[in-house]
Amino acid sequence: MAEPIENLQKIRLEKLLKLQKLGVAGFPAWEDKDWKLAGRITAIRGHGGMIFADLVNSSGKKQISFKKDNLEKAWPVIELLDIGDFIAICGQDYKTQAGEPTVDVSDMALLTKSLRPLPSTWYGFSDVEERYRQRYVDLLMNPDVKKVFEARSKVVTLLRQKLDEVGFLEVETPVLQPLYGGATAKPFTTHHEALNVDLFLRISDELYLKRLIVGGFEKVYEISKDFRNEGIDRQHNPEFTMLEFYWAYANYDDLMKFTEKILSEIAMEVTGSYKIAWEEKEYNLTPPWPRVTYRDLLLKDTGIDINIEDTEAKLLKAIRNKDIHLKLEGVIGYGALLDALYKNASRPKISGPMFLTDHPAALIPLAKRKAEDPSKSATFQLLIAGYEMLKAYNELNDPIDQKKRWEDEMDLAKKGLEEHEVLDEDYIRALEYGMPPTAGWGMGIDRFVAMLTNQHTIKDTVLFPTMRPEK
Repeated sequence: MAEPIENLQKIRLEKLLKLQKLGVAGFPAWEDKDWKLAGRITAIRGHGGMIFADLVNSSGKKQISFKKDNLEKAWPVIELLDIGDFIAICGQDYKTQAGEPTVDVSDMALLTKSLRPLPSTWYGFSDVEERYRQRYVDLLMNPDVKKVFEARSKVVTLLRQKLDEVGFLEVETPVLQPLYGGATAKPFTTHHEALNVDLFLRISDELYLKRLIVGGFEKVYEISKDFRNEGIDRQHNPEFTMLEFYWAYANYDDLMKFTEKILSEIAMEVTGSYKIAWEEKEYNLTPPWPRVTYRDLLLKDTGIDINIEDTEAKLLKAIRNKDIHLKLEGVIGYGALLDALYKNASRPKISGPMFLTDHPAALIPLAKRKAEDPSKSATFQLLIAGYEMLKAYNELNDPIDQKKRWEDEMDLAKKGLEEHEVLDEDYIRALEYGMPPTAGWGMGIDRFVAMLTNQHTIKDTVLFPTMRPEK
């Protein structure tokens, strides 16, 4: 039976008191000597006058040996070492009788004393919630966790490189906003004391990035933290990382070609293949990717033609006639009803990668209508495994149409629509100065990394996910 952690901590505290009595309370400064090696002790073996230990740092693991005859002055400290302590050493390389490369320590310094013992094996730290709360231990105990976050860093670097290579400018826009916008989501609210105003943590940086297009930049992007005051599940975290870019004089067809090019290249550079294993299935990211219109998809899956069922009343009647059962609490308006139908009948069936194109205009208030069919927008979503990886569209640059669409959203909100966009008068003013034809794109990086690293939940791609407070 394992000894209670409280007892183990008590023993380590007693060792610390002994070290303080030995005059090691302040620990020698790292700069005091030209040390050969430094790191954390992950194993200690032996007793008496010969002790072996494993020392680990970012370069790997190295076996070291302490001989009492050579380290008489430091031996009282060495006998008080524990797994988890950080030390620095000097010494000579040699090989043991078993042929293992080892450093024969000639001098050592205790850098940090560990007061809490690490779990002896992974099974000593298997509780999922504790892994997320104590990510520092998770990283120490499971090398595969560290690899996921190294892959995430590489993904972000590659996204930047690929945008920079074609002339995009990285910018920063406000996290605290006087009015939230750019998506349909519930915001977090805070209060600024000096100005005595309520502010919102951004749910998107879209409207500020498009203001920069109005201001004369033609290619801008931002990798940002966004915040949505919504539920938590395996694909959603209240705080998440988004890449958004906006490209003047481009259209959504240009963006589809650019998307499949850069994301397939990143998949190849990160994983070594276009074929990605995720959730026990394989997805082939070799371009080009199929394109399916929103109308055709719903017609195939439900038999409902949205070109005919083009109002809320007609669509609701068709859904009932088809005996399709949906949860419609808080679903108000044609767009919200369409979205509920699609998420129930179509999205879970999509394998992908697939571009879902030409959404009804009621679904995306910031997207530009198609000239040949104003009831549809020039839009696409990239869908993989039934999840939205990204959304993109030709940006609505008509201030009159934009204002009308937001006013319609506000009217639906008065009728009880829970998630809706709000009217931003300053953004309308910006559009009135004129915005060139522009296409924009937004992707959740956490979810993309989860796919590339075969993680079941985005919590495994977020270093410190949002958690319920500890009891």
